[in-house]
Amino acid sequence: MIDDTIEEIREMQTHSSSVVAVKATRALTELLDRDHATVEEYERDLERNVGALKRANPSHASLYNAMEGVLTRVTGEASTVDEAKELTESAVERVVEDIENGKSRAAANAAKTFKDGETFLTHDYSSTVLEAVEIAAADGNHMTTYVTEARPRYLGRKTARTLSGIDRIEPHLIVDGAAGIFLEECDRVVVGMDCIVEDTLYNRVGTFPIVATAAQLDIPVTVVGSGAKIVDDGFIFENEIRSTAEVSLEPVEDVLIENPAYDATPTELVDEVITDEGVRTF
Repeated sequence: MIDDTIEEIREMQTHSSSVVAVKATRALTELLDRDHATVEEYERDLERNVGALKRANPSHASLYNAMEGVLTRVTGEASTVDEAKELTESAVERVVEDIENGKSRAAANAAKTFKDGETFLTHDYSSTVLEAVEIAAADGNHMTTYVTEARPRYLGRKTARTLSGIDRIEPHLIVDGAAGIFLEECDRVVVGMDCIVEDTLYNRVGTFPIVATAAQLDIPVTVVGSGAKIVDDGFIFENEIRSTAEVSLEPVEDVLIENPAYDATPTELVDEVITDEGVRTF
């Protein structure tokens, strides 16, 4: 199960980091059915599998935090193998609950910040941002949103289709390069996050130029996501370099194609980060 999960995580290119973290955390329950002679042997097995799952996608801070959350709740806390397994089962349930509830709480907190008649720009596909918009619209707010395509994978098109099904929302789909034109019509930028590490926001490539342009135009920027995606130390972000076929289906002679999945945005350009724990301003 754990080995299968590792391979699945490596292939989960369109899923949010929270989905990945939950899947990895639940996979650790496989250890409960294994035989271990001593607590030390069990803890070594746990540490080994936690490490393997973290390495399956080193760009996801929520995966890192989830694995560390289980490990710290178990390692050095049990005197018997059975007790260690009970702690593991409890830790998995707690971590999964925190991840799943964290997204909804972050969305609920963000929903309170939307206003009737507001126009905002969003980039890529964030299930947390979409949930926040849906809640705000259900509360009676009419809003207009500009959605970038989020090239080269075009996940922004998925966002626009989702928004088109929400009452009181008027979505406009634009190419990434047109963001600077339409930002002046927006009250703010609202985006999700892959993670925040110290003073850097890592998110879908294209976020940095949008946020930098917004800063130049004095347009506020709001980032929304679970607090599980914020890491102060111990995590080193590794960018994902994706297939060149996403940029060009046909090989281009004498041209090197670059396709990073994420870019890095200084948090000093961000006005507020809304998580399940509340609002953090910069």
